Amino acid sequence: MPGPDGPAVIRSTLRQQIADALRDEILAGRLVPGQEFTVKEIADQYGVSATPVREALVNLSAQGLLDSVQHRGFRVHEHTLDDYRGMLQARGLIADAIFRDVTTTSAHHAVPAAAFVSVRRRGEEAARAAAAGDLTVLIGYDLRFWRELSALFGNAYLSDFLHRLRVQSWVCAVPHLRRESERGGDLRGRLWSRHTDLVDALTRRDAAHAHTIVDEYNAHSLDLVASLAAGSVRPAGPPGPAGSAGPAGPSA
Repeated sequence: MPGPDGPAVIRSTLRQQIADALRDEILAGRLVPGQEFTVKEIADQYGVSATPVREALVNLSAQGLLDSVQHRGFRVHEHTLDDYRGMLQARGLIADAIFRDVTTTSAHHAVPAAAFVSVRRRGEEAARAAAAGDLTVLIGYDLRFWRELSALFGNAYLSDFLHRLRVQSWVCAVPHLRRESERGGDLRGRLWSRHTDLVDALTRRDAAHAHTIVDEYNAHSLDLVASLAAGSVRPAGPPGPAGSAGPAGPSA
């Protein structure tokens, strides 16, 4: 039998690397909804054997990012606005569960303020990218922000589920956002930048305010994606929180 660093582990690592690379290609808009490709094409592109590629594609299909096309290979999944609406609802429910835990007054379960320091840094970077309209950088930091935040909950299953939902929701929104950018639309001021506001609310253990921020986030997300999907023009940015100016919600 192979040792702990043998072929099975190497193949598993390679499979994950290919899956991550393809996911990033979709998020970057280089693989677009409806685009088809074969295992061989991807294997040739990355210079690897077919087995880890097939496993990676099956894994991405299980995550809802790809569809298997009989006798033809795989296709980038085409999400609908109803899909997006469902994703927002689901991730909102999970976020509420997380916030109830990180804001608890129980001495045994309370998350100390120091635990939010790293999450805040991710949020600051994401907010800067949002202000600059840099979608690629924003997606990376936004996913890391929510990954670290959900990890404070301590439930790996919920954390993984939330991460998958957030990836899916970005994948759903990205084609509309990138199309808007390509046709000259300015994304500055239209991308969610309230990551640190959310951290502040959670540091104060104010679950109600955190819930409100996420609700505004999701409402604006759906409105923006729906507007872009319909080809309508949207003002530069929604009103910010009461008494301030700036974006109140995200693009995904």
